[in-house]
Amino acid sequence: MPVRGGPEDANCAVAQALGVVGDAWTLLVVRDVARGAHRFEDLRFFFFFFFLVLAERLRLLTGAEVLERVPYQEHPPRHAYRLTARGRALLPVLLALQDWGDTWVLGEGETRATADADSREAERVHALRGTALPRLWLPDATGAPRDPVADDAAFTVLYFFPGAFADPAAYPPGWAEIPGARGCTLESCTYREEWPAFRDRGAAVRGVSTQRPDEQRAFAAKERLPFPLLSDAAGELAAALRLPVFTTAGTRRLKRLTLLVDGDRVVREVWYPVPDVVASVTAALAAVERERSRREAGQQG
Repeated sequence: MPVRGGPEDANCAVAQALGVVGDAWTLLVVRDVARGAHRFEDLRFFFFFFFLVLAERLRLLTGAEVLERVPYQEHPPRHAYRLTARGRALLPVLLALQDWGDTWVLGEGETRATADADSREAERVHALRGTALPRLWLPDATGAPRDPVADDAAFTVLYFFPGAFADPAAYPPGWAEIPGARGCTLESCTYREEWPAFRDRGAAVRGVSTQRPDEQRAFAAKERLPFPLLSDAAGELAAALRLPVFTTAGTRRLKRLTLLVDGDRVVREVWYPVPDVVASVTAALAAVERERSRREAGQQG
């Protein structure tokens, strides 16, 4: 008979969950589908020559309804793999593993809202340069779904921040002592002041945190922000881009970083870590001007 608490314990949710996603390869498939690799050939790129391993894990995950097969070509028949609601519910698990790995395996076990410039975490974030953001929707401060990449601008500046609240009492205990956590209000207000300059250069600005939309709405109203704040409370964008996170007071937060994304959804510039929030806004505006001038020179040539 099954050992109580063992892998076959039907009443143990941990044991049953591990029966579906209990090995590294399976979770890595979920990770890469979340990153936007939906077709078999895209996934095979990440798994190199592990053809049989990939095929087996895809069968397992579709059978467990973590992934679904969606046809995209009739002749010959081809299918894409996408996360189901059950699969998307695994994203916080991936982020928890990433947080633990960054903190305890790659780091020194200290809760931080930033990283060292020469860390492997920073190297991973800077590798986003040249990659494309997958299409997904995040709720804005009103709860309406919105694409993080503006469709009416040549560039989008996405700044990710740990959290900013209208009520100072809403900050978690010890917030000011967490390296890199302070400065979110200053960062958003600096973007507010420079927003006309970004707009005039054909760039949209979006702020992203894991806060609830109502929290973001109160903060945006208090600070009169002219651009939208988006909530990644579900972790979809963080998991898709493997963005660095940290946990405090039982809540997962995004570490502070900035991306410049063009109209084709390609990341053109990355700023991480961000030790000076005012300087980072200035750098983002200069990058927009540089990219715009480069594009105009190419069109004239």
